[in-house]
Amino acid sequence: MKTDPQRFILDNTGILPPPHVPEIRLHLADEAHDLWLKTEEELEEIGLPPPFWAFAWAGGQGLARHLLDHPALVAGKRVLDFATGSGLVAIAAARAGAASVAACDIDPWAEAAVRLNAALNGVSVRFRREDVIGLDVEANILLAGDVFYDQSFAERLVPWFAQLTEQGVTVLVGDPGRAYCPRARLAKLAVYDVPVTRALEDSEVKRTTVWRFAGS
Repeated sequence: MKTDPQRFILDNTGILPPPHVPEIRLHLADEAHDLWLKTEEELEEIGLPPPFWAFAWAGGQGLARHLLDHPALVAGKRVLDFATGSGLVAIAAARAGAASVAACDIDPWAEAAVRLNAALNGVSVRFRREDVIGLDVEANILLAGDVFYDQSFAERLVPWFAQLTEQGVTVLVGDPGRAYCPRARLAKLAVYDVPVTRALEDSEVKRTTVWRFAGS
């Protein structure tokens, strides 16, 4: 039987504020929910890709915090939140006064999560389900929270971010010290100590930097 993403999310998450962005509430998994404990095999049985949308990752929390504290970065602008997951960063951009916000992810389950989370926070976020890497974007600002966790993925992102920057798009990145973050290509904007769970990370606090992609 096909699993309904919205019903599954409602049944397997709770409404929680990310610790570093308490103004926003999301449908998230925690240690009290079955989703947290499911193995990769169990998730595969119900047709569920790895549920990145069910957790508030450190890079996204740091970037969302920065947008709420510095709304002029996105106010009145068209924003694309890349690899949105839960939609946390997209929601923060909308709360900070962006003219329009699109959230992009290839995971169809993220679409349901973003729809539920945007409604929960009373903001409008359009969802775009496709691989946009390498494409031009109809946005002034591209946001990317916690995207440099995999080498091959990072190698696809860096030239795309450079291309967008040359076209006049501002690319902002939130990164908690992932191995493949191209720090030599980035300009530091802020640093935050973000509380996270030891079940997901190697410590209870991740030092997270918000960067602007600086091009060549």
